[in-house]
Amino acid sequence: MNAPVDYRIEGSVAVITMNDPDRRNALSQPMRSGLRQAFERFAADGEALVGILTGAGERAFCAGGDLAEMSEHQYRAPGPDHVAIIGRNIETDKVLVAAVNGLALGGGFMMAQMADLVVAAQHAVFGMPEARWGRGAPWSVPLAHMVPQRIWMELAVLGQPISAQRAYEVGLVNRVVTSDQLMDTAMDMARTVAANAPLTVRASRRMIRLAGDLGLSEAWDAADELFVEVYESEDAQEGPRSFVEKRPAHWKGR
Repeated sequence: MNAPVDYRIEGSVAVITMNDPDRRNALSQPMRSGLRQAFERFAADGEALVGILTGAGERAFCAGGDLAEMSEHQYRAPGPDHVAIIGRNIETDKVLVAAVNGLALGGGFMMAQMADLVVAAQHAVFGMPEARWGRGAPWSVPLAHMVPQRIWMELAVLGQPISAQRAYEVGLVNRVVTSDQLMDTAMDMARTVAANAPLTVRASRRMIRLAGDLGLSEAWDAADELFVEVYESEDAQEGPRSFVEKRPAHWKGR
């Protein structure tokens, strides 16, 4: 039997694949355990500057919670550690790109929402079907800073999925591409991030995440503090120098 989650390194990019296509990569207990291990490995992996999260097969990125498992075990309130979520119970300053290759429903939508950047195949759909099954979506709180309230409300109370194009139009997706372009596009995006100044990338990610949690004045102060290390680094001198000398920058991350 294949491991529920595959982790591999391609250069400076970690590719994390939910690998249970027969069950539409649902968040069963083995899948949840595998994702936690993969995210923890990604956070600690010195080789991985950027990550890509995707699903095996063409039908589903992740169809969400395993309803059969929920019924069998009579799951109640899952608690904040039920699923590994970067930014909630897994901490990293590295950028994660979601390559959404099909259904992203419930917890699968959560996995895409958790990412910093999202590339979607044209046939992908995003949705919160919890209202149809009597479950809940407390994980959707970050949508308050991603989409207008009425879009969040539509997703939450209608329980109907939206297309990749609609998700792009409301700001949930960065790129919509054909299926055969999906991983190449995600990899190009990841490699572009990895090639940029690492201190600036990580401080920018922290700033953007903090701005969603803090008021405007606090966010200004936090951003000023975050970028002191960047401005005082060797890389901050290397960037302008490489421009003047008309050559690629050689980043040291210090």
